[in-house]
Amino acid sequence: MKILAINPGSTSTKIAVYEDERPVLVRTIRHRVDELARYPRIIDQFEFRKALVLDELEANGIPFRFDAIIGRGGLLKPIPGGVYEVNDAMLDDLMHALHQHACNLGCLIAHELAAALPGCRALMADPGVVDELDDVARLTGSPLLPRITIWHALNQRAIARRYAAQLSAEGGRTVRYEDLNLIIVHLGGGISIGAHRRGRCVDVNNALDGEGPFSPERAGTLPAGALVDLCYSRRFTQAELKRRISGHAGLAAHLGTTDVQEVVRRIEQEGDEHARLVLDAMIYQVAKSVGGAAVALGGQVDATLVTGGMAHSAYVTSRLAQRIGFLAPVHIFPGEDELEALAMNALGVLRGELGVQVYR
Repeated sequence: MKILAINPGSTSTKIAVYEDERPVLVRTIRHRVDELARYPRIIDQFEFRKALVLDELEANGIPFRFDAIIGRGGLLKPIPGGVYEVNDAMLDDLMHALHQHACNLGCLIAHELAAALPGCRALMADPGVVDELDDVARLTGSPLLPRITIWHALNQRAIARRYAAQLSAEGGRTVRYEDLNLIIVHLGGGISIGAHRRGRCVDVNNALDGEGPFSPERAGTLPAGALVDLCYSRRFTQAELKRRISGHAGLAAHLGTTDVQEVVRRIEQEGDEHARLVLDAMIYQVAKSVGGAAVALGGQVDATLVTGGMAHSAYVTSRLAQRIGFLAPVHIFPGEDELEALAMNALGVLRGELGVQVYR
């Protein structure tokens, strides 16, 4: 089975070609700021990014023949997790999506490329809007503002399945993600912390623009009254305030950088105590959210899995493990491999091992 996986990000487009479980090509196409600045809206980057994908395949001698093309899921309406066939309803919602992000282009590119190949399926899996919350987790103190979920669903589920496979290999018996209660912490530009109860994420924060711990780029949960006052202070426009919640917030706002390794260098080599306080505060907030996820699981936690780019930092993971280790064993899975996760989801569909859901 030949599979093309496409993962558009804010400043890159990542692609991978798989033959069954074997990666044939894995590439990250970087985009300069001036290249993307030519496009007023993210959706306008569609033809530009699609052409780059085709050029990369040609440059590496990869024939344009695939059984499935799977794109990173976009910011659609809330849906259950799983694999979806790209259909007209999905395409229409992506074209008019309220939340604009480069990930919205993944399904659009996959659909157009697959349409040129007889028998090729266009798929997406576990987009960031996967919503499997328990009903009790949806309510807030205001009926006007129910909780929504935007999180790293694809990577969290991939890490959960990898951990289950490790347990199976070590214990000599099959262990499935659906058999486990897990807290999964994704430490990236945004931070999401999911409470996974036997294959379903029953509680998780909105990691995009307004809930949970602050992160390298995001403000996380803010004092509500002070935020309302700031909105009416006329100090900032709506767009400027949005950037101060998502983009120029978190470590970027406090320390002028989103690079955790740079922050650690300031702490360890320059003795920067302000940098230490800010980074330790972020770790502290992550730990508090992990505690909340343990409550959502009734204290029955098999393991806490820590993943994402910041999981490469021993400073971050060691201090986080010290705070949360009493809840359950902590396992570190540095980085993320969303391309492999996409490809394996597509392969599962092609082999009949995974069902395909219909987006409506």
